[in-house]
Amino acid sequence: MTLFDVPGWSVPDEPVRVKPKKRKRTSKQNFDKVQSATVTLERLMEQLAASPAAETTRSDPKEEKSGGVSADGDRPAKKRRRVKKNKSQQSPTPTAIQEDGTHEASRKKRKKDKRKESSGEKVTGTPSPLKSRPPPEPRSTLTSLQHGMKQSLDGARFRWINEKLYKSDSAHAHAMMREDPAVFDDYHKGFRRQVESWPSNPVSHYISALSSYPPRTVIADLGCGDAALARALIPKGYTVMSFDLVADHSFVVDADIFDRLPLPGSEPDGDEVKNPGQGHAQVVNVVVCALSLMGTNWPNCIREAWRILRPNGELKIAEVASRFTNVQQFQSFVESFGFKHKSTDDSNTHFKIFEFEKTSRKPRGEKDWNKLLTRGDMLKPCEYKRR
Repeated sequence: MTLFDVPGWSVPDEPVRVKPKKRKRTSKQNFDKVQSATVTLERLMEQLAASPAAETTRSDPKEEKSGGVSADGDRPAKKRRRVKKNKSQQSPTPTAIQEDGTHEASRKKRKKDKRKESSGEKVTGTPSPLKSRPPPEPRSTLTSLQHGMKQSLDGARFRWINEKLYKSDSAHAHAMMREDPAVFDDYHKGFRRQVESWPSNPVSHYISALSSYPPRTVIADLGCGDAALARALIPKGYTVMSFDLVADHSFVVDADIFDRLPLPGSEPDGDEVKNPGQGHAQVVNVVVCALSLMGTNWPNCIREAWRILRPNGELKIAEVASRFTNVQQFQSFVESFGFKHKSTDDSNTHFKIFEFEKTSRKPRGEKDWNKLLTRGDMLKPCEYKRR
């Protein structure tokens, strides 16, 4: 009787054999394995290239086949004999072999160095290839989350400084920068990060435009920041004087551009003979104000630009487009200081670029100046949305 014989069904005599399925290696596993092998091979090749290999002489197998004559037929090849060497005759270890690869050269070099040391000479040598590699550059220990939080904090600090500069007068801003010079660095660090998102930079526009001016043109960059204009144009032969609230001990001169610039020039006094109504002793050909009319007393910067400019000198202004309530009104306001409007470029969505030329004007009293200089609200401050 068959085992497990139950009426109605039966069990086959031999059990069904199931073939085990082979595990297929995924493409990612294959790729990782190839990458690991590649890295290991590269490290091995670098180690072999770095270590000095001892040169050993071997007989050419072609010589043995040719009956003791080398393949080129120059001279008979000598049969190699195994000679048991003493310890003193054994070849030096690789660590004793110097850069030239021979023990004899290393011994002569050591003797030469000893003679130099005894005579007081300085011993110099080439670096050994066995020296370890320079340590890798330190990597940032911040995680991606921490890095993002730091950028947010830096951006918030930039926005806070930016609003302070727009909503206060230049004296307050100057005092803030002097008390904490880091404020100046933090502001321009954030400003450079913001420039990266702009379609164009007004400073780059002025670098390109002024590069076509005659050599020895004298340019005053008011509110220069990191003096990008001077760094680009001075090597080309132009004279660029850069002024801002904090000096950098090279290009930038510490000055309040809305108060009194440390440059010669005067208001008209009626005594001018050659250029009546233009003032005296001016030395500047071009004044650039690229995004620098930031304080509430910015109109005094226009007055200072007129004072230091030579007759028929140029005033170039670039400002954020959102600050203007009325462009025509702004142009007329600048003309009232003694300028003639030449052109306005509003093709850029972010900025407006103005060109003015200095003209003659009559002397003014303090009452007239006060009316002009208190109209700083003509330009709106740049404000950021609260986040």
